[in-house]
Parts: sequence; structure tokens; C-alpha cells
Amino acid sequence: MKTLNDIINWIINSGFLALLIYIAVAFGKPFVDSKIKHAKTAQQKELWTLLQQVSMTVVNSLVGKDMTGQAKFAEAVTQVQAYLENKGLNVDMKQVQSAVQSAYELSTLTPIVDPTSQQAQSTKTATIAAGQAPAIDPMKGEE
Repeated sequence: MKTLNDIINWIINSGFLALLIYIAVAFGKPFVDSKIKHAKTAQQKELWTLLQQVSMTVVNSLVGKDMTGQAKFAEAVTQVQAYLENKGLNVDMKQVQSAVQSAYELSTLTPIVDPTSQQAQSTKTATIAAGQAPAIDPMKGEE
């Protein structure tokens, strides 16, 4: 027992313990930093996925509303931003606008209008009859 006590005292008094701690920190810091970076990246990826899903839901909910396109866009951005703030997530307004625009372009419920066609020149709005909208497949990935 005395020998073990002498070894521990030598490690503490000689500074060898400080060297061991320094080596552990020197080798451990890059590992911890990489884990932190990976966690932040994964968190941002999940946040972007949530932002896309919420944007798609809001855009699809506004398809049949009697509003102009700009009003729908503003309403969608406001709703998405409010939802994220309600959940305690801070997302830049430009990212929210980008996600809403992307959701509008990817949505199968929004009409596709050729700006050169005669129908695009008229003021008719495309509506989908009740029960005629295609089903949304939640397992379908982005195309």
C-alpha cells in the first residue's frame, strides 16, 4: 500500500499528472470539436427539413383561397415564421421566403401557368374541385 501511495505522490509532485492532462486535452479537443460540428450540421439539416415540410403544408392549405398570389405568399411566409417562432426556432426571413417559394414550385396543387399562353393573359384562377386533388404521399422524396 505504501508503494502505491509513493507512486501517486510522485505523479502529483513531479508534474507528470499535468503532462497527462495536457496530452489528454490535446488529443481530445479535436474529437470533441468534430462532434460539436457534426451535431450542429445535423441540427441545421433537420431544421431545414422541418421548414420545407411546414412550408409545403402552408402553401397547400392556401391553394383554394380567394387571394392574389402575392397575398398568398405573404400569408404563407407569415404563417411559417409564426410556427417556427412558436416552437422556439429562429430562422432568417430570407430562408423562410425561399422555402415558401420552393414549396410553391414543388406543390402538385398549385397550377402551372405558361406566361405566354392566352389563359395566362386572362384573369381566371385555377381551382381544384372538392375531392379532385391528388393525394399527397408522405413517403415520396423530393424530385
